Amino acid sequence: MQNTDENSTSAGASQAITEQQVLIAGGGHVGLSFALLLAHHGIASTVLEKNSYPDLSPDDDKGRSHYLDSRNTALSRRTVQIYQEIGLWNELQSHACRIDAVKISEQGSFGQAQLNKAEEQVESFGQVMENAWLGRKLLLAAKQAPLITLIDNANVIAVEQQSDSVTLSFSYYEGEEHEQQLQASVLVACDGRDSTVRQLLNIDTTTYHYQQTAIVGVVETDRPHEHVAIERFSPAGPLAVLPLTDPEGDGNDEYQQGHRRSVVWVCPTGEEDKYLEDDAHFLATLQQAFGQRAGTFVQAGRRGAYPLTRVLANKQVEGRCVIMGNAAHTLHPVAGQGFNLCMRDAHVLAQMMSRQVLKGEDIGDPSLLKRYEKARLSDQKRVIRFCDAVVHGFTHPNPAVKLARNVALIAFDKLPNIKPLVANYAMGLKS
Repeated sequence: MQNTDENSTSAGASQAITEQQVLIAGGGHVGLSFALLLAHHGIASTVLEKNSYPDLSPDDDKGRSHYLDSRNTALSRRTVQIYQEIGLWNELQSHACRIDAVKISEQGSFGQAQLNKAEEQVESFGQVMENAWLGRKLLLAAKQAPLITLIDNANVIAVEQQSDSVTLSFSYYEGEEHEQQLQASVLVACDGRDSTVRQLLNIDTTTYHYQQTAIVGVVETDRPHEHVAIERFSPAGPLAVLPLTDPEGDGNDEYQQGHRRSVVWVCPTGEEDKYLEDDAHFLATLQQAFGQRAGTFVQAGRRGAYPLTRVLANKQVEGRCVIMGNAAHTLHPVAGQGFNLCMRDAHVLAQMMSRQVLKGEDIGDPSLLKRYEKARLSDQKRVIRFCDAVVHGFTHPNPAVKLARNVALIAFDKLPNIKPLVANYAMGLKS
């Protein structure tokens, strides 16, 4: 069991302004980001992660170890702003690649549309970053934060709530199995789609299986990406090719000649093996689907397959416990909205807890947590509806529906005042 509590971080406050504590179950990207947001507001937290954290040092080699073998995340402008707010973006941006334009089309159809940063007068529509780099920098920042305690190899086994606190029991292995309890004002569960905490609290979920599997990986093309993201819809499902950084150098350099691209390829569940095992078949399939929009696909890295399921917690607050991240809402990856929605949730809850501290009140007050849940429902429902509408709308085989969506794409591209609304929505600036 690792218990880390080192000194100073650019993301943390200089000293605690409250003795109240937050327990965070799940130390992935959302859990660590939430802990850093709390630290920024002077609120201490303990993060429990079931997996083992790697040993990291700020002096470690920062080079990429897998040129074509990485998963990636599209960060919206709002998510970038949140990381800027806590002083972490300067550490992240060297491995981030701007999205300056988004091209949208449907395979075998006439409709197409484009968003351009110059027309929308924005710095970018977001950034694409390798998950490994994001995770490394979040973990380093958390390890250096005096208000964050990290405990890895910890398996949550029980949750008990009292009138003024919550107690979490967990087990860990050091030669033999041990059990330990921690108590805090509030527990926030960021422990993923199959959340243990959610199950212990007897919170049911509403689950929908898309009967699709996402093939995720990195490819290389002969043509530079020029910071353009390509969204393409096929009968099998939505597809995306996103720009990535060069193996070395800043992904936001105007002169970068990046040829690496992140790919999300959606296929019917049961057909994924042929895209995982045969590079030539995978590249040929991409070429057929995208044509020459991205140039010629010349190399593919190792790929992963992820069955797509929408999992929604039927409630996100139970007493002094909050369900957050994929534990609260696991979404289809279309338009890259899932992680960014989680970051907006985390940001709002951290702000509400900070205001509670400044008033000298309880950060785990169930009425406060219920207000958080209510405050976030509108944004969450809008994103969920949007994702499902895109998935079902662009896979519906009816010729009339196909005609309507292509006309809609052209209308979106040509009619004034529509693009800014959609652009702001995609950038996470309307919540």
